[in-house]
Amino acid sequence: MDINKQVWTEEIKADSSLFSVNFKELWHYRDLLLMLLKRDFITFYKQTILGPIWFFVQPIMTSLIYLVLFGQVAKLSTDGLPQLAFYLAGITIWNYFSESLVKTSSVFQANASIFGKVYFPRLIMPLSIVFSGLLKFGVQFLLFIAVVLYYTLVDQTIHPNLWVLATPFLILLMAGFALGLGMIFSSMTTKYKDLSFLLAFGIQLYMYATPVVYPISAMPKNYRWIVDANPLTGIFECFRYGYLGSGNFDPNSLIYTTLSVIVMLFVGVLTFNKVEKGFMDSI
Repeated sequence: MDINKQVWTEEIKADSSLFSVNFKELWHYRDLLLMLLKRDFITFYKQTILGPIWFFVQPIMTSLIYLVLFGQVAKLSTDGLPQLAFYLAGITIWNYFSESLVKTSSVFQANASIFGKVYFPRLIMPLSIVFSGLLKFGVQFLLFIAVVLYYTLVDQTIHPNLWVLATPFLILLMAGFALGLGMIFSSMTTKYKDLSFLLAFGIQLYMYATPVVYPISAMPKNYRWIVDANPLTGIFECFRYGYLGSGNFDPNSLIYTTLSVIVMLFVGVLTFNKVEKGFMDSI
């Protein structure tokens, strides 16, 4: 037996295909994913007084501000629905999307020191951001459900329907869209750092192109195409229609949204895989 002959248990090498996701390897590093989830949750609230209570404070305060600005001052329509429930429905899912997108878009810059020291599937980082956002979303979603139950059982002004069962699918679509778009921006900002400032400004404008604080029926017909072209529109309208029982939801819009998410993920993984091979040279 040749004692100099070594048997490698693992071999690290670059994948020749740009569009490749090694699911087996991602599963192998699942403990790292869980550790990152725990890190994001603990470090963010470690030195806060209220801790996870901020999960409730943020959507409540934002809803009250929207209620005053858009409901009382601007007097935007809510399709006859209670304003608090209407705004909270949009805020709950928008917060998850926007935070996932913004954090994913800076994954290369924020973790450059880690990427340069040890190997692990780089896709773990953006995935950890999307999954950690689900923790916050879950808490805020419980707050939203409590408001829905009040207006359904006590006030009896809203009437949920079976479209609430589509909630897991809607969350999956929203996570996929944020992940794909975030990876595109993350890949581009390694070379063009100005894009990070553009995204911070653009995400605010994007909210107004999405039916977060207004229903589709309130959009002037001349600008309706802007909202219809937005892949998020179908998600928000379906979510609001399912839990509040009112709106102009078209089930066909989810087909367009699903196709858009698939394309976005394809392009996102493609650019992410391309940049990760040599991004340390440009960071």
